[in-house]
Amino acid sequence: MTPWLHIIGIGEDGEAGLAPAARAVLADAQVILGGDRHHALASNPGAARVAWPSPFDAMIDTIQGLRGRRAVVLVTGDPLWFSVGARIARAIPPDQIVFHPALSAFQLASARLGWSLADTETLSIHGRPAEQVIPFLAPGARLILLTTGADTPAQVAALLTARGYGASRMVVLSAMGGAHEARAEAQAQDWQGPVPPFNTLAVECVAGPGAVVLPRVPGLPDSAFVHDGKMTKAEVRAITLARLMPFRGALLWDIGAGSGSIGIEWMRAAADARAIAIEPRADRRALAAANAQALGTPRLEIRDGTAPGALAGLPAPDAVFIGGGLACEVVDLALAAMKPFGRLVANAVTLESEALLLALHARLGGELTRLSVQRAAPVGGLTGWRPLMPVTQWSLLR
Repeated sequence: MTPWLHIIGIGEDGEAGLAPAARAVLADAQVILGGDRHHALASNPGAARVAWPSPFDAMIDTIQGLRGRRAVVLVTGDPLWFSVGARIARAIPPDQIVFHPALSAFQLASARLGWSLADTETLSIHGRPAEQVIPFLAPGARLILLTTGADTPAQVAALLTARGYGASRMVVLSAMGGAHEARAEAQAQDWQGPVPPFNTLAVECVAGPGAVVLPRVPGLPDSAFVHDGKMTKAEVRAITLARLMPFRGALLWDIGAGSGSIGIEWMRAAADARAIAIEPRADRRALAAANAQALGTPRLEIRDGTAPGALAGLPAPDAVFIGGGLACEVVDLALAAMKPFGRLVANAVTLESEALLLALHARLGGELTRLSVQRAAPVGGLTGWRPLMPVTQWSLLR
């Protein structure tokens, strides 16, 4: 099929920064869709102008309505790097679209700072909670962030300072490549603002005394979570997550979520990973919400309910963890809903639940593992080994 839609990335330098092919497409367009800022950067007085629809979810229908005309969608920078182009390509077959990328904010910022882009985390908190940067805070880490607006740098500065990274260097770059390019710089603990609403934030993390340093690989220390004692301990959690196998964009059902430790670590371990935490107790749902906010997974979806009833209508999972509410019916429903190559892991600490896992293993196969952990602890004036409750783990790959 001949492509009918052109998506053109444009920068602050407007048409002057476009490649000749993109400039020609723009000049020949019959209709141009974009934000006010994009329209101001692009001439073509004969083209009809269409603004981004409100609500934004109506965008695809609006674009589909342009079919049959020479249509151009204007976006900022690279249409397929944290931009709306990727969303359009999920709804309209890519062979019907021609993409015309410009330099992204990430590339421009790295060039201004002299940072190797390959060694820098590139993240978007545009329209997303600023807390999503938390998993990436580490000594010496460099981050470039697409922001929501003028208030975002102050929000990130507060997060950095609260976690012991107040000495981190923050650089806000705005209107890069245009006549009004500007730059503001300060340590996070001294950040004042104001800055222009359309900006890109670069952070060079400097850990001070007492800084919170946590890995992104599973197995966070138990002390990283607020909990009531009923939680999957760090060593077992690391093995559990390894068998659940988080990957980009994958969905986890965390059944009997408790303080949310499994779902939170799942989301920290892979970009855009999602988790639905099902927990019947309100006090534990509150703990899970607090942990998700503090550990950088504010989009953890927490639901009140008990399996199997709470599973009805949920989107199909890539993986399922059963930490509470273990029953044959729950397992059967989870396996029936699971996507191909799905993973199921169930942990048991009581004899009754262990017996159920033995029966499930006999019926369905998979792997059974007995996990025993001992931690050093004071014994009088000396030190000895104090065992945790042993855990029987059943895992199954579909």
